[in-house]
Amino acid sequence: METTLGLMAGAGALPGRVATEARRQGFRVVAFAFDHAEGLEGAAHSIVPSSVTAIQDVLQALAAEGIRAAVFAGKFWKQTALAEAGRTDAAGRALAQRGLSDQALAEGVVTVLGGLGVEVLDPRRFLGPWLLHGRLGEREPTAAQWEEIRAGFALGRQLAGHGVGQTVVRARGVTVAVEAAEGTDEAIRRGCALAGPGAVVVKTVAPGHDYRFDIPTVGLATIETLAAGGGGALAVPAGRVLGMDTAAFVARAEAAGIALVAVEDGAA
Repeated sequence: METTLGLMAGAGALPGRVATEARRQGFRVVAFAFDHAEGLEGAAHSIVPSSVTAIQDVLQALAAEGIRAAVFAGKFWKQTALAEAGRTDAAGRALAQRGLSDQALAEGVVTVLGGLGVEVLDPRRFLGPWLLHGRLGEREPTAAQWEEIRAGFALGRQLAGHGVGQTVVRARGVTVAVEAAEGTDEAIRRGCALAGPGAVVVKTVAPGHDYRFDIPTVGLATIETLAAGGGGALAVPAGRVLGMDTAAFVARAEAAGIALVAVEDGAA
């Protein structure tokens, strides 16, 4: 019997990719659209407009569709959750009372959905081919850039483990920016403005990271931001970060003289 998958769709292209692959694997996909997601219209079997201020409606729709498996994909903006926390319904307020940290929200969602008999799946099941590995493009980081990458990974893992953020910007032996709630691109923009040309960006992942609610991602917008700031290198952990439109962002990095590497844990 065909299994119905509840796709909790945030912003961006990821929900469309997940829906397409889930259909290929034999799921019937009901997408709960919390934001604009490119490609979702033609990929999901049906789309339910959704909002963080009406969580009870989402729960009722999950039950009505007989959904027993759910997956989260796309960008759910922390700023939106903070801004809308006072306007949400009773179900949303109950979630918010647990706290708005990533861990608190994840635990709350798993508990609430579990009470409905819904299992939250790891989206890498549907996105494996886009996880990054090895050197991307022809440019190898310089010796000085490797030093910054090693330092960035050492600090980034600690910060991510404490829920601070996943991105560190380094230049000339100094950490010039770390990501918090503003997101990767804003952290890069701020770091490059402070560092000047040649900044090195490391996007890492916390030990024990819960991929069910967040897949660290880089793409063309990331490289455009780094190129605009005169950045020199971007490093991510191999097999743990998703590349969006990989051919396009690698080509843009090559044109801008940016080295791109996906490094095995501990190998930087």
